[in-house]
Formats: sequence, C-alpha cells, structure tokens
Amino acid sequence: YFTHSTEQVIWSSKNEKSKHLFNYPLMREMNGGKQMKDVWNMTSPKKNEKRFGKHPTQKPEQLLERIILSSSNEGDLVLDPFQGSGTTGVVSKRLNRKYIGIDLDPEFLDISIKRIEDEVTLFNNEKVVENEVSK
Repeated sequence: YFTHSTEQVIWSSKNEKSKHLFNYPLMREMNGGKQMKDVWNMTSPKKNEKRFGKHPTQKPEQLLERIILSSSNEGDLVLDPFQGSGTTGVVSKRLNRKYIGIDLDPEFLDISIKRIEDEVTLFNNEKVVENEVSK
C-alpha cells in the first residue's frame, strides 16, 4: 500500500451571501513572491506537538498556521467542529484568533485542553518577558 499522505480542507460559509477572506498577499509572500499553490508539502506533526497525547489523525501545526493565516484576521473566530487533539485551537491562540472547538471523545478533549492551556501559558510568559524588556 501507499502511505496516505494527503488531507482535504473544507472551506465553507454560512450561506451563499457570506463573504470570505483570502489573504492573497501574505500567501504570495510566504511562497517566495509566487502565487500559493493548492498542494503543500509538509512533515508529520513534530514530537513536541504530541507531548500531551497522540491523536490518530493529528495535523501538523504548520498546516493549520497556513490555513488560518490565509483565511482569517487577528481577532476573527475560528471553528473546528472535529478538533481532535486541538491543533487548530493551539495555532488560533498563537495567531490571536478566537476559537471554538468541538469533539465527542473526552480523551481527545482533555488532550486539546492541555495543549491550548499550555499555549496560553507560553503566550502569557512571553508577554511578561516582553514587558520586562521594554521597561
């Protein structure tokens, strides 16, 4: 068998009149001045991304970062109706987005809560250091 190595991204809106955001200039900049293609080569999630537990279909933070940056602005709300281990929530917090995550499995909800809380703690600690340096 070939190793499964692709993911489908669903881009949806509330209704036909809903407007969407695509941050074309940033995507072009991230792609060396060329239009971003719809096929991206990335590695599997790094070891530290699984430090609170593993999910069988966990996505790499790099993937969610690109998706969130391409389709939202700071302060926007990101919804992940199948959050699994919470990678979307971690990256949303890192990129200053609001976040709602949904999952049926309590084990994965616990992992996602730990990961998101850890990200918030890291973010708050960086802010404290940043404020101390700027004084």
